[in-house]
Amino acid sequence: MDRLLDAFRNGSVHLRRPEVARMVVEALRYHEQTLQHYRLHSYVVMPNHVHILITPRAPVSKLMQSLKRFTGLEGNRILGVTGQPFWQDESYDRLVRDDREFERIVRYIENNPVSAGVAASLEEFPWSSAWPIDNRPQVVNLPHSATDVGTTATFPTLLA
Repeated sequence: MDRLLDAFRNGSVHLRRPEVARMVVEALRYHEQTLQHYRLHSYVVMPNHVHILITPRAPVSKLMQSLKRFTGLEGNRILGVTGQPFWQDESYDRLVRDDREFERIVRYIENNPVSAGVAASLEEFPWSSAWPIDNRPQVVNLPHSATDVGTTATFPTLLA
């Protein structure tokens, strides 16, 4: 699935637009910090899909519904369309079982723009948790503990 998405031949590429990608990143942070739906460990907003690594604090189906509903409506508003689906109905999630798998998934998510040929380096791609932010100390990974239960999810935009 990820290889198909990374080829950019599947789905719309609305997330390539900076104002749409920025909105999705802001929504990811809002759902973590304000709504406290999850603890966000890693994310990337690719041109036609999003990867997140979270520790959920609510049922995954409910938090994904909330996140996709808001970003879909707001994405369509930015694009100037109404009544059109923005995301595919399905999201692909799976449980992360140990620290080794957790670290592998963080590397996969944060390297996804480089692996897919969207960016030459991690620092060049602003829509990722790997991108430097001036107001936070840079660390290899966002903090987590062995007691965190991680879930990774991929949600693609609507198939074209």
